[in-house]
Amino acid sequence: MIDTYDILVVGGGVNGTGIVRDAAGRGLKTMLCEKDDLASATSSSSSKLVHGGLRYLESYEFKLVREALREREILLAIAPHIISPIRFVLPIEKGMRPAWTLRLGLFLYDHLARRRTLPGTNSLNLRKGLQGAPLKDVYRKGFEYSDCWADDARLVVLNAVDAQARGARIESRTKCTALKRGPDMWTATMQPISGAQYDVQASAVVNAAGPWVDELLGLMGRPANRNHLRLVKGSHIVTRRLFEGEHAYIFQSPDGRVIFAIPYENDYTLIGTTEREWKLSRGEVKIAPDEIDYLCETISHYFRQKVVPDDIIWTYSGVRPLYDDSSKSASVVTRDYVFDLDDGNAALAPSLSIFGGKLTTYRKLAEQAVDRLSEYFGDVGPAWTSTRPLPGGDYDPAGTKALIAGHAAACVWMDPADVRRMTLDYGTRFQDIVGDAASLAEMGRRFGAGLSEREVEYLETHEFARSPADILWRRTKLGLHMTETEKQAFKDWYAPRMRSTGVQSR
Repeated sequence: MIDTYDILVVGGGVNGTGIVRDAAGRGLKTMLCEKDDLASATSSSSSKLVHGGLRYLESYEFKLVREALREREILLAIAPHIISPIRFVLPIEKGMRPAWTLRLGLFLYDHLARRRTLPGTNSLNLRKGLQGAPLKDVYRKGFEYSDCWADDARLVVLNAVDAQARGARIESRTKCTALKRGPDMWTATMQPISGAQYDVQASAVVNAAGPWVDELLGLMGRPANRNHLRLVKGSHIVTRRLFEGEHAYIFQSPDGRVIFAIPYENDYTLIGTTEREWKLSRGEVKIAPDEIDYLCETISHYFRQKVVPDDIIWTYSGVRPLYDDSSKSASVVTRDYVFDLDDGNAALAPSLSIFGGKLTTYRKLAEQAVDRLSEYFGDVGPAWTSTRPLPGGDYDPAGTKALIAGHAAACVWMDPADVRRMTLDYGTRFQDIVGDAASLAEMGRRFGAGLSEREVEYLETHEFARSPADILWRRTKLGLHMTETEKQAFKDWYAPRMRSTGVQSR
C-alpha cells in the first residue's frame, strides 16, 4: 500500500519547512523529505539576520524591502525566543555613500512598512559612547537603525516541528531519487540513509531544493534553468568578541558591498559576508583564503583592533540559490523569489519550483506557495501563519527577560548562563527538557558548555537530531563553546547511536 499525500515537499531548508507547515495547518496532507539534516546547507549558513535589506534600496527593490520589513515584525512576534531586535551602527565613510544618501535610505527603511516595536534611526556622535569605542578616530559621525538577529537553523527546525504536530510527515536524511508524473498523481521514490527505498504518491510536488532545484527539475523530466538559477557563495568568519555592547555594525566596503560585524553567542563576533559565483561541481563549500583576507581587511579598516586570519575561531560558507536577473555582479542579484508552476496545461499533476528568496521572507513565500497550489484542492483553509507562534514562542515578545528569570527561579540548581541559553533556544519548551529534574545529576551526563544527556534526548525525540553535528552546530551552537576534548568525547559517546541508524556526522 503506497502512502498518498496532497503535497510532497522536497527540500528541508527554510522555504521547504515553511511550506509544509503552512500546508499542514490548512488541512492538507503533506510530506517533506530532505536528503541530509534539516537546515544542513543554505539555511544554516546565513548572516543570521531577519532584516529588510537596507542595501537593496540601491537597486530600487522597494517591494522586496517593504515585504521583508513587514515580515520582520511578524517573525519577531511569532518567534521571540530565537529572533530578537538589534541596533546596527553605520559609520559615515568619506569617499563612499554620502551622509545625505544614507539618511534618505534610512528614512525609507523606517517608513516603507509600519514599525510596531522597533525604534527608528538615530544620528550618532561616534566620539562618545560604546558605539564609537572600537572604531578608529577618523569615524566621527554615523547612524544607528533597527533590524533583527535570528537563529536561522532553529527557525527551520521549529517550522518542521510545528508541521509534524499538525499532521505532516517529516523525513530527514531521505533522498528523493525518482519522480514519475501522471495526470492526477506524482509517484516519488524515497531512499532513506538506512533501510529500503519506498514509494509515495502526491497530488502536487514542491521543489524547494535550493541549490539543487535544477537537479530536481531533471528528476521531473524538465529542462534545467527555465527560470535561471544563479548560485552565489557567501562566507563568514567568527572571532573572539571584538567590541562591547549588544549593538552590531554595518560597514561599507570599497567594492560597494557591505560587511556586518555582529555579537554572536555572547563571546564572539560574526563577520560577513562575501559573495561570489559558485557551481556545485566545485565540491565542498568552504571559505577561500582570499575571502578570509577580504573580511579581515574590511573589518580592520574600521576597527582600531586589527583582525588577522589567526584571530579566526570558526568559519562557515553557504550557497544562496538566487533567481538570475542578469545582474553583472553577484552582490546585486535580486533576493526576491520566483515561482515556476507547471501543470502541463491542466493535463498533469502540478509541480511548483522555488527560485530565490531570503530568510526574512520565507513565511510569506510559503503562504503564497500554498495559495498558488490551493486551486488544485477542494477545501483548503485560510492563511494562518502570521499570527500563530512557532514552538516555544507562545509568550509576549516583550517578556523574554521575564521568561528567563522565571526559569532561573524554578531551576536554582542550574547555571544562570545555561538557563539563559536554553530559554533562548527553546522558549516555553524549556520545561519540556528539564522535566522533573531537581538537580544537575538528574539531567544525566554532562558533555560540556551546559549540554546534558536530557537535552540530547529531547533533540533526538522532538527535533529530528541524528548526529553530533546536528546537535552541536545546528540545534545549538555549543560546538563553539566546547573544548576539542569535550567535542571528541561527545562524538565518541554518540557514535553507537549513529551506527544504529546509518547516519554520517555531517
